Amino acid sequence: MKPKHLLAPAIEGLIAMNLATGCTDSRPDELPNILWITSEDNSPFAGCYGDKFAHTPHMDKLASEGFLYTHAFANAPVCAPSRNTILTGVYANSGGHQHMRSQYPKSDLIKPYPEYLREAGYYCTNISKQDYNLPGEQTTAIWDESSPKAHYKNRPEGKPFFAVFNSTISHESSLHKRIPREDLHHDPDSVSLPPCHPDTPDMRHDWAQYYDKISDLDTWIGNILKELEESGEAENTIVFYYGDHGGVLARSKRFLYDSGTRVPFIVRIPEKYKYLFPGEKPGTTIDRLVGFVDLVPTLLSIVGITIPDYLQGNAFLGDQKTSDPQYAYMFRDRMDERYDMSRSVRDKRFRYIRNYMPYRPNGQHLEYLWLAPHVKSWEDAFLNGECNEIQSRFWLPKPTEELYDSENDPWETVNLANDPSYADVLERMREECTSWTLKIKDAGFIPESEYTTLSDGRAMYDYLRENQIPFEEIVDAANQSLFSKENDIASLTANLKSPVSAIRYWGASGLLRLGQVSKSATQDLLSCLDDPSPSVICAASEALYYLGERETAIKALKEVIENPGEMSRCLAMNVVASLGLDDPDIREAVIQTVISQPNGGREQYDLRMAKSLIMNWQVDLKSIRLNLPGNPLISLDSCFS
Repeated sequence: MKPKHLLAPAIEGLIAMNLATGCTDSRPDELPNILWITSEDNSPFAGCYGDKFAHTPHMDKLASEGFLYTHAFANAPVCAPSRNTILTGVYANSGGHQHMRSQYPKSDLIKPYPEYLREAGYYCTNISKQDYNLPGEQTTAIWDESSPKAHYKNRPEGKPFFAVFNSTISHESSLHKRIPREDLHHDPDSVSLPPCHPDTPDMRHDWAQYYDKISDLDTWIGNILKELEESGEAENTIVFYYGDHGGVLARSKRFLYDSGTRVPFIVRIPEKYKYLFPGEKPGTTIDRLVGFVDLVPTLLSIVGITIPDYLQGNAFLGDQKTSDPQYAYMFRDRMDERYDMSRSVRDKRFRYIRNYMPYRPNGQHLEYLWLAPHVKSWEDAFLNGECNEIQSRFWLPKPTEELYDSENDPWETVNLANDPSYADVLERMREECTSWTLKIKDAGFIPESEYTTLSDGRAMYDYLRENQIPFEEIVDAANQSLFSKENDIASLTANLKSPVSAIRYWGASGLLRLGQVSKSATQDLLSCLDDPSPSVICAASEALYYLGERETAIKALKEVIENPGEMSRCLAMNVVASLGLDDPDIREAVIQTVISQPNGGREQYDLRMAKSLIMNWQVDLKSIRLNLPGNPLISLDSCFS
């Protein structure tokens, strides 16, 4: 029996909750241990999810002993924003943490879940994935231990544990080094390719290699569970297993389809805690919609801590379990060095996606994504005219809206947004998407390059709730830019004159989307090139380039690239790449200004964009000598090594 004095705060909370709810069933005196087994970049490729090509005996056994959730979703299709949502119980795009590997501060109001659990008496360990999309100083002390050696076995006697074991076995980097075909356990010729992927040797090989990695992951999961059994704590421990988002072949990770957001999610609950069962008995499936934003309130519900009002998810276990939600919500913003913005709503049958930058294709070049051989093979097949209509869409501008019958079209290839038969569904989910972004105060409607200036170093979460900015007007301007037609040009032009930079940005973006029909707004767009906001300048420059003002647009983009702001430079170079510019002035700005920036010790996505541009320009890197701080006269290629 665990010493009750260590558990007093949480036990008292449970007792009070039981009395309030009239729940008088017999329960253990001690709190359950909680073990999270997490894996990276994998969709539900498992036998227990009906995948006959997968070999996953340990996942299958865990599902037979627990509850398999069929509609579980990562709220973001990439690791850092997804993990930020998991850690905080607040959508990353509500806190300003939706851009990949950003370092903007969180609000002091928002507590990482390990802090709640430690206050309740838990010993909390993490092996050893962090990647929270937060400044390190805000997360360094949240665990009892977070390291490769952290383990629940190290806890003080009498304490319950919360432990995370994370595996990178299935991470997309597992495809970067080719396994010889003869060493694969899954036959590439037997792969059933999704309709969105062309049939190339590299595509088949990467799919087969990835299934091998899923088998390796399954073995690792089995070892973790075996260790728990041998510790004697299995009967006292609730086990969660889930993937951190979907993956991993192209059009999954980073994209708001089921292939990028739907995850394996299994919960095994010991018999002594059967009052927590979400179904009649273990081995059953649960079709409740679950998102990662629900994990923190669920943990608090299990251990008897009152769920605070700021949390944005729904508890799916415990005394504070809510009724089943109708929707799950997802978001996509800057992925590494490439800007994009989409929002998605999913119910049990349909998925709705709204693309706020429809003029950008899904297949924007990303340095890291292109390290997997299948991606280049898909791109080559498209450029060679070897892709059918479905396979070609990845490389073409996106529709403004997408609607899929995900239950009957699991790879989400038949867009129903323009089908009159689904007009009611489209309108319902369209309204829900807007309602959600307003409710959570979605920071993605503010251009990233504005964050530091607008918030003056404060958390964007706090800034957006201080009523210093007309948030609803900004969202309205964004949606107007997306759905406007030729007769709305006057309204978009009026937005260019707003005192709010985000509204000016969306006004310019709307004119960019409309293209040549925006010709009458040329003079107003030209006036935007003196705007204090680099985001407004970039959107206006791209619109002007298509309206024939090429030299003026190039000059404005060059000036932004010479700007000291990293994300402003990155955004400007995104525009340069989209326009396919190989202008000598732009080239000079990229080489001499951006590449010459001292490395800040982290991702530096402006440098990634610069590298991509320079490679496309086929510049002889060794012929260019740079005078970098502390490293005089080194060659440009050394910056890329």
